[in-house]
Amino acid sequence: MPTISELQNFSTQIRRDILRMVHAVNSGHPGGSLGCDEFLTVLYQEVMDYSSDFNMDGTDEDLFFLSNGHISPLFYSVLARSGFFPVKELATFRKINTRLQGHPTTHEGLPGIRVASGSLGQGLSVAIGAANTKKLNGDDKLVYTLHGDGELQEGQIWEAAMYAAGKKVDNLIATIDYNLQQIDGATDDVMPLGNLRAKFEAFGWTVFDIEKGNDIESIIAGLKEAKAATGKGKPVCILLHTEMGNGVDFMMGTHAWHGKAPNDEQLASALAQNPETLGDY
Repeated sequence: MPTISELQNFSTQIRRDILRMVHAVNSGHPGGSLGCDEFLTVLYQEVMDYSSDFNMDGTDEDLFFLSNGHISPLFYSVLARSGFFPVKELATFRKINTRLQGHPTTHEGLPGIRVASGSLGQGLSVAIGAANTKKLNGDDKLVYTLHGDGELQEGQIWEAAMYAAGKKVDNLIATIDYNLQQIDGATDDVMPLGNLRAKFEAFGWTVFDIEKGNDIESIIAGLKEAKAATGKGKPVCILLHTEMGNGVDFMMGTHAWHGKAPNDEQLASALAQNPETLGDY
């Protein structure tokens, strides 16, 4: 297993990748990508049991579904640096006729991508289907998902949440990026989410909070606790308290960088705050 220092170095390099990918095409979503950097780093480098020799069946391995597909720069970087496809391919992000489109797609066969995503609200339903398949096949591995908190304004999420609890889909861990920001502003201004813990618990889920959602050690501990709660008759939810734009001082604490690329000067400033650790693509 990697050390905390190695995980931090991986996370820093992922942050550089995100910034450079979005800047290169003046398009993409850096805010949420940066905010979930540490979480996906821990998930792929420390927690999940998977093979980078990718196949769509995913038998006898943990599966991950990214529901908030607009944070694809993060997902692509983590997949590439976890061995799913060449790191140099990150330079093709959002370019025409490439495999790394703005939202993940499956038709080009990019390793690590199991479902096209970005139409918010659908990922939990897909993950439940995969989790049920594992149960039917006697496969004891887990299914993980990641969702934006603004995504929970979609009604399909709550239909899926009701189903998962009612059918005891207890091999599922759904994580909510709880940064309180979405593209049009603060979630409280757009559509208040209320008490998410109380809501998921009322729907029959076991709920955990990771209060320091950008701290690697806290994420490791929180995911360990969540894993220990699987197999007990209830689906599991993690409320991951993150900072949108984390790691870049001028991007933090605002929704303004949800879908905005840095210019040349801003990129230089952001990269200076995150020195190269594993080599740029």
